[in-house]
Amino acid sequence: MKFDDKIPIYYQIKNYIYRQIITGKLVPGEKIPAVRQLAVDLTVNVNTVQRALGELISEGILESRRGLGNFVTEDQAIIDQMKHRLIIQQLHEMYMNLHNLNVTDDEIVQYLRQYIEDRRKHQDEQYS
Repeated sequence: MKFDDKIPIYYQIKNYIYRQIITGKLVPGEKIPAVRQLAVDLTVNVNTVQRALGELISEGILESRRGLGNFVTEDQAIIDQMKHRLIIQQLHEMYMNLHNLNVTDDEIVQYLRQYIEDRRKHQDEQYS
């Protein structure tokens, strides 16, 4: 995993785990690797991983089971809320970046529709 120097590492680890859950690489009820293993895998300090996992547990995304480890929540509503928050965050970043380029709201919608249409055409061409 590559880290962005401008964003706290623990926050990037949280987002990494969010994405693993949303994309189905980590499924509800699945045990995640131990803190030390995650630290080794991500090449970060154990305390950094612990902070990220602590916040994920506080948010209800992960459940800590004494003596067993940490598991992805089986509460689909919590996962859906997390996905919604991530989507809104991504949209906000895109929106702010485009507004900084003096793109109007109507133009953003127009560009997004065109982008989606072009992507669909490209995907259809790939599978033809």
